[in-house]
Amino acid sequence: MVTTVILSMLCVHLLCFSVMFLLISTRLNGKKMGMEVFALGNLLLGLAYILQLLGGPANWGMMSIVNHTMTLCAPVAYVLGALRFFDRPTAVWRPLLMLAVLYTALQVTVQFTLGSEARHALLAASCTLLFLGMAVGVLYARQNVARDLRVEMVVFAILIGGICALNAVKFVMILQGGLAALDMGSGFQKVFYLYMSFLGTVLPPCAVWLVLRRLTDELRTMAAHDPLTQLLNRRGLVEGLDAHFRSRNAGPAYLLIVDIDHFKQINDSHGHQVGDLVLCHVAQVLKATARKGDLACRLGGEEFVLVGLNTDRTGALQLAERARAAIEQSEVPGTTPNQPIRCTATIGVSEAFTSAQALDEYMQQADSALYRGKTSGRNRVESALA
Repeated sequence: MVTTVILSMLCVHLLCFSVMFLLISTRLNGKKMGMEVFALGNLLLGLAYILQLLGGPANWGMMSIVNHTMTLCAPVAYVLGALRFFDRPTAVWRPLLMLAVLYTALQVTVQFTLGSEARHALLAASCTLLFLGMAVGVLYARQNVARDLRVEMVVFAILIGGICALNAVKFVMILQGGLAALDMGSGFQKVFYLYMSFLGTVLPPCAVWLVLRRLTDELRTMAAHDPLTQLLNRRGLVEGLDAHFRSRNAGPAYLLIVDIDHFKQINDSHGHQVGDLVLCHVAQVLKATARKGDLACRLGGEEFVLVGLNTDRTGALQLAERARAAIEQSEVPGTTPNQPIRCTATIGVSEAFTSAQALDEYMQQADSALYRGKTSGRNRVESALA
């Protein structure tokens, strides 16, 4: 009786959170972050447990077959939803339908050849392997696509490992004691569904929290980046400098102001659409030229900033010259082959500075050097010390 009540409450939790996930997905517009697939997984698992309540003791019948198929498909839906959450687009309905058809056929075959005990053992073994794979996958994701969620991934792996272990124990108990191991009044079943209720109560809010964190991170990223070139904007530049100078072994920085020569003429001659292509091209060149850890920023208009971190004056001038030469020697992609567009840039280099609060002062230094470069013929590097 106690286990039945626990299972009934679990069904309510799963179905309620399924509706909640679905409603959240409708508010996320184009990027649903897998929430609609999580809703499907909860729905499948909730319906599977409802069928288990209606079917009574473990037995052979269509209701039991559908129950087992839904029980196995539900965690696969969670995996597909997680892939979408981490921006790995994947089909949902086709793999789930294929799994449902294949597992249903396998169940029928096992039932008629080996009996009900083997069919229930098959489900326990399949869930054990599936959850083991999920736990390993979560730990792998911690090292790759979820590096910013390392602690959360460890917690998820532990929780998934728990249900993996319980299914493994259920498999052994079925082999040793038969279908009596699945009696709803047994202590094991009570522990099993208590743990499932715990997961059903804890994991959905965790999923919602992860979505909110992802949205917050994206908003923070948008606020710190230029929407056209995806380089840092001034706010992102200040945050990057703050982070650099807070580190224990932070070295000096040199600020390079990069200004595209005769950009107004490009806009007037070819239109603003080509002008945007030129800006994006220069941005890509600067990102490719910058060393790992350097900061690339678009101040506005045709003016960019490169900040060379942990370098000296010679290194800063070499960085500036590499950027200037790369811009001069490359064609702007997306323009017609008959009329390829090239551009040049003038670069002003500041002296070394060691504080983010000094940014404005050294930006004026680099700007003065840039002005000298403009008046001296453009397409050149000019240092504040020159």
